[in-house]
Amino acid sequence: MKPLPKFTAETRPFWAAAKAGELRYQRCAACKKIQFPPSSLCTACWSGALEWELSNGRGSVHSFTIVERAPLAEFKRDVPYVIALIDLDEGFRIMVNIRGADTSEIAIGSLVEIIFEQTEREDVVLPQAKLA
Repeated sequence: MKPLPKFTAETRPFWAAAKAGELRYQRCAACKKIQFPPSSLCTACWSGALEWELSNGRGSVHSFTIVERAPLAEFKRDVPYVIALIDLDEGFRIMVNIRGADTSEIAIGSLVEIIFEQTEREDVVLPQAKLA
């Protein structure tokens, strides 16, 4: 089984949203700063008044790498695969895999949309990306 994320009090709403097919991020009600990954306090003003907002799930590739050698045996059948930093339209960045594309089609600036992938565990759905 591939390693999967562990849920914490701060990340539980994010993972619940992913299971529902939604990409959520936090915005501070006090200073309006967007933040990701989730935290219990604003990284700008230290306020605890964080609100969850819904992303449109669209963005562009900021950077990426093509994995040719599996870091663990569980990933061996996936190679080659793409890990990318995606700049979402709302102003935050997320690291995901890009699925369903030939690796030669992916470039810095490529437009993508977030999709959701069920894992072996019923309670874990991972955000991924596909070329738009």
